[in-house]
Order: sequence, then C-alpha cells, then structure tokens
Amino acid sequence: MLYHPDKHRDPELKSQAERLFNLVHQAYEVLSDPQTRAIYDIYGRRGLEMEGWEVVERKRTPAEIREEFERLQREREERRLQQRTNPKGTISVGIDATDLFDRYDEEYEDVQGSSFPQIEINKMHISQSIEAPLTSTDTAILSGNLSTQNGNGGGSINLALRRVTSAKGWGELEFGAGDLQGPLFGLKIFRNLTPRCFITTNCALQFSSRGVRPGLTTVLARNLDKNTMGYLQWRWGIQSAMNTSIVRDTKTSHFTVALQLGIPHSFMMVSYQHKFQDEDQTRIKGSLKAGFFGTIVEYGAERKISRHSILGATVSVGVPQGVSLKIKLNRASQTYFFPVHLTDQLLPSAVFYATVGPLVIYFAMHRLIIKPYLRAQKERELEKQRESTASDILQKKQEAEAAVRLMQESVRRIIEAEEARMGLIVVNAWYGKFVNDNSRKNEKVKVIDVTVPLQCLVKDSKLILTEASKVGLPGFYDPCVGEEKSLKVLYQFRGVLHQVMSADNEALRIPKQSHRIDADG
Repeated sequence: MLYHPDKHRDPELKSQAERLFNLVHQAYEVLSDPQTRAIYDIYGRRGLEMEGWEVVERKRTPAEIREEFERLQREREERRLQQRTNPKGTISVGIDATDLFDRYDEEYEDVQGSSFPQIEINKMHISQSIEAPLTSTDTAILSGNLSTQNGNGGGSINLALRRVTSAKGWGELEFGAGDLQGPLFGLKIFRNLTPRCFITTNCALQFSSRGVRPGLTTVLARNLDKNTMGYLQWRWGIQSAMNTSIVRDTKTSHFTVALQLGIPHSFMMVSYQHKFQDEDQTRIKGSLKAGFFGTIVEYGAERKISRHSILGATVSVGVPQGVSLKIKLNRASQTYFFPVHLTDQLLPSAVFYATVGPLVIYFAMHRLIIKPYLRAQKERELEKQRESTASDILQKKQEAEAAVRLMQESVRRIIEAEEARMGLIVVNAWYGKFVNDNSRKNEKVKVIDVTVPLQCLVKDSKLILTEASKVGLPGFYDPCVGEEKSLKVLYQFRGVLHQVMSADNEALRIPKQSHRIDADG
C-alpha cells in the first residue's frame, strides 16, 4: 500500500513508487505460488536460479521439492566431477644444529670456518598425492614420495583404486613400486559394523630381493560416547604389535591415551591438547611417551596465522634422543615440516632457547610482518568487493532513498498517533560501522540515517526486528560492504529517552526498561 503508484501524485514520487512496487510484486509472485515459495524458503534466491525447475511437475510437497533440488545439484556436480582433484603434499626438511650446543672446546686452526657453528640439512622427504574421481563411486589416487638421508635416498610411486560399495563401506586396491623396495600389492577394506562401530583391514605383499614379506593391519573402532572413540589395532608382519588407544575430542580439548606391545617397540603414551575459543584457533599441547626406546616429553602450540595457514612449534625432550625443535606449517592441503635436532644431551640451555626462541620470533613476525600483511590483504579484498558491488549498492541506495521519500506521509501520521498516546517515537537512528574519534575522517561516512524507516515500522508503540541482517529492511542499504555493522537507536517512550545498540544480525525489541537513559548520567 505504501508503494502503490496511485497513492502518489508527484510525477517523480510516482515513478519511484512504480519501481519499488514492481519489486514487491516480484516477491508476491514467488511467495504466492506454493512451489516457488517452498523453493525460496528452503534454498533462497539461489534455488530459484537453479536450472531445471521448468520440467519439474507442479503441486509437489516441500520434501519432494528438496529431493528434486538435490537431484539437480548432483547432476551439476557430476558434470564437474572430472575437473576436481584433492592434492595433498608434505615437505620435510631435517636440520642438524647440534653444533650450536655440543661443540669441542678446542679450535682447530687447520679447519677453515671452524669458529662458526655448522648447521646442516641431513635429511629430506617429499610426498604428493592427487585424487581423480572416475565416477560417483570410483576414485583413482596417485601418490609418490622421495626421501634422502645423509647422502642416501630413494623413492616410490603408488596407484590406488577406491570404490564405495555402499553407505556402510568401501574397498581399495593399491599397486606400488620403488627403487629401494620391489613391487607392492595391497588391499584395504573399510566397513561400518554398527552405527557406532567400524573396522578397517589392510593387507599388503612387499616383494624384494629377500623374498615376499606379507603384512596385515586390522583396526577396530567404537564410539564410547558422543566425544570418545576407542581403538584396537593388531599389526602382523613387519614390526608386529598390538595397540589400544582411547581418544576424547571435545570443543575445548583433545585427550589421547595409548598402550602398545610389540617388536621391537613397546610404549605407553598420554597426550592432551587445549583448544582456545578465539578467532586464531590457538591450541597448546603436551605429551609423555615412555617405552623400551626411552622417554620423550613434548610440549608446544599452534595458531592460525591466515585464512588457510596454521603455524605450530613443538619442543621434544627425551632420553636418549636429546632435544629437538619441530616447526610445522599447514597451508591448505600442503604441510611443511622442519625438525631441528639441537643436542643429543639434556642441556638446559637447549631447552630454554628451543622454548623461548620460537615465541620471540613469532611475536616479532606477527607484529611486524603478518599483522600488517593481513590488514593490507583485508583492505584489498574489501576494496575489490566494493568495486564489484558498486553498481548494485548504488541501485540499493537509490531504492532506499526513494522508499524514505515515499514513507514521509505515513511516518508523519504514525508520529502523530504515538505522540497522542505518549508512545514510541524514534528520535534518531543510525546504521553502519561505528568508529571512534581517533579514526580516519573518511571512515565516519560509513553510517547512514535510518530514523524514518524505523519509525515507519513502529506499530502499537512497538518495534520488533528479527535475527537477520537489517540491510534488507525498507529504506536501508549497506553503507560499508564486507564490514561489521550495527544499529544504534535513540528513542522516546512515555516521554523518557532510551538508547540501544545492536549487532546487524541480532534481534531487537523496543521499548525496554534496560534501554532507559539515566537522568543523572
């Protein structure tokens, strides 16, 4: 009724009303048709834009429409199936830095550069794998690796074919070959025994100059409760062993206890990881592992440093292994690992520098390099987003301004009615990004006046906004694309001033006693 062209005599207002009335009419056409309304309610505008609805039989229930949408989506995904891969890679570089702490006291004059510690790369490992979907149930996996240590190295290449046999299981055939080992043939089977229990079996035949070496690994797992898994593993063949472990993973912690009896290694291990609920996904962890090979204590932390990168460091102190620092960087599906061996002995100085050194370097890099880089990257992304949506935002702004002009008469009547009953009157309302006085001046224009649109929504001295972005309200538009927005309202109720600020997606209901402005303040 507000936007009906017949209600406006001014030619300019009539033209603006026609444009807005057409938008309302389009919404009415979608919501008045049971089929299109069901599509929009379930999938939004994205669902209406999906190709193929024109051949769908009408008068279907929402459940049937959901199934049809999922079918169309599956067909679209199958067309893209051949283009998808899942690359995974690991690069490990082992560094020998024992010369920093375990040095001879004497200096040898005939050796050049002997006064400087010698830091060497003593081992490297590179592995890579890609997946190639063949059909909706079949996948080919190609992987390879290269390793070298102290001048000696080798590599291998593997091809696996995986088939999903049902919703309960899958099977995988593996073929491999390398320059140090002969051909490898393997079979892996996964099966859900019950909704809370599954089993995995891996059989392998490794051919070499010494003959055929068979191997078998079986893992039985069961959900003990919502957050706890129990595992039983039996390995026969190369390094035979039996292992049992319990893993508890919650939103704030990860706990593991494991016991292994085997040849040549038997051990007991306990580890704990605490997950902080911050935007950087910070985690601290510690573990104790003791067995026939000795005892190892590890502690460390990891933190998200960008959208796709996680940086972690772990200090390992053990007997007889000594002290090591392990640095790991996860970048999307790629892992970069740098184990640094500091000393073969338990030296307090090595433990101190392995602990403090990475912290000092991280905080310095985060403050001087990472944080400025992420801030500049965010600004570039926001600028690109603003440029791509500039024409759309301009159109929304024009529509909002036109809506405000069309609301003036209705708002005048609403204010007269509210004043007569000492009801709700919106004195001022602003929407956008609020900044402090120390910010740059150009940031202060990111707030728009929405006093008139909010007053127009007042009914019976009440204003109710649901949990949704307020950008879609009549008379609103986005003044700061990609940035956090808030709504600040100064209103009068029963002759007393009230004030409230709410987040963009937060529900708002006024008036409320808690919004009242203290007269003494």
